[in-house]
Amino acid sequence: MKERKIPMRRCIGCGTSKEKNSLIRIVCYEGNVSLDTTGRAKGRGAYLCRDNSSCWEKAFKKKAFERSLGVTVPEEDKAEILKQLSRLNEQNDQ
Repeated sequence: MKERKIPMRRCIGCGTSKEKNSLIRIVCYEGNVSLDTTGRAKGRGAYLCRDNSSCWEKAFKKKAFERSLGVTVPEEDKAEILKQLSRLNEQNDQ
């Protein structure tokens, strides 16, 4: 039987390539930026390490979201995404 290929994606914060299921996707669809927990939402996506908060901060600092998604991300959206990411990490730790 043929082995299935595992999709790889690159974190926009640290730049390392990892398996798609070990990263979290941020998606921009019709100008709205949100967290995509399923990995299948419509729109252009960017990936971040799921368990490393320093990657999130690096991505915001070097404006990687703006480059990857092609839109300017307002500060309110950035704060909301950070809150959602921290909540998601707390759920995974339990």
